[in-house]
Amino acid sequence: MPTLRSPDEERPPAGIAGRLFRRRVIVRDESMRPTLEPGDRLLVDTRTLRTRAPRVGEIVVLRDPAAPDRWLIKRVASVDASRALVEVRGDAADRARDSRQFGPVPLPSVIGIAYRRYAPTARRGDL
Repeated sequence: MPTLRSPDEERPPAGIAGRLFRRRVIVRDESMRPTLEPGDRLLVDTRTLRTRAPRVGEIVVLRDPAAPDRWLIKRVASVDASRALVEVRGDAADRARDSRQFGPVPLPSVIGIAYRRYAPTARRGDL
């Protein structure tokens, strides 16, 4: 099941407002291989999607349509802004539960954009 551990909100030092909109998540399965591996730790921007829709190709964190308290990480396959829907896909199609099974998801279900892998150190870098 493509899930992430519910993240803890990062606690920024006083005066650094930009970090207030960052979440940390841990990849728990293989649905996004080879891009993401189990154990990868990611930073997720929760602010950007307040002003724009996700873009095709971006990696996003979203609420699982079957269990809203669980989070999934997928790549945006298409966006229908007029209907406020987004289709998401796992990179490993044979291991992913995604829009091919549950259909498009409402834009408000998308929590944020994963933009950086901060661990493990050997795989650190922008996504």
